[in-house]
Amino acid sequence: MKIGIISDTHTKVKKAKEAIDMLKNEGAEFIIHAGDIVELEVLELLKNSSLRYVAVYGNNDAHLCEHHQKYNLVQEPHYFKLANTQFKLMHLPFHLNADCEVIIFGHTHEFSEDFTANGTLYLNPGESCARNKPFSECAMLEVADDKFLLTYYTKKEKDLKFKYKNFSYQRMKNDE
Repeated sequence: MKIGIISDTHTKVKKAKEAIDMLKNEGAEFIIHAGDIVELEVLELLKNSSLRYVAVYGNNDAHLCEHHQKYNLVQEPHYFKLANTQFKLMHLPFHLNADCEVIIFGHTHEFSEDFTANGTLYLNPGESCARNKPFSECAMLEVADDKFLLTYYTKKEKDLKFKYKNFSYQRMKNDE
């Protein structure tokens, strides 16, 4: 299963749309937003993408609470199972204990990936908003029975296409 991952869209609806559209074109079957959604239009993009999705509240998203029932918004830490894999989703990196196979977070505006010796993948897709750097970031996580395939995407404002870098990790456990 291919899972598109974005975070920290802030006020950049156009950049969020570019990332969601690209991930969808690359075969994403599910989208995860790791918080700091900020704009209601970003939730509309997720809802109208025709993909299943989940979005966690970020520290700049309190105003979105009134729309909680209309969108798939969750509080952190949010645990869920997808593609026979246990995930934990949060915005603030406060719950980083290795109690799941995949732990996704945002907030730092920095892409990071770390696959630990116990088989936990920690992933921050970076900032979609291109606030702290001159490019937008997102990621795609492909979950297979025996491995995780991660693609990290970046796109400068002037570029027509996203550039990418691939990572691969051998899964150490698969409970079912």
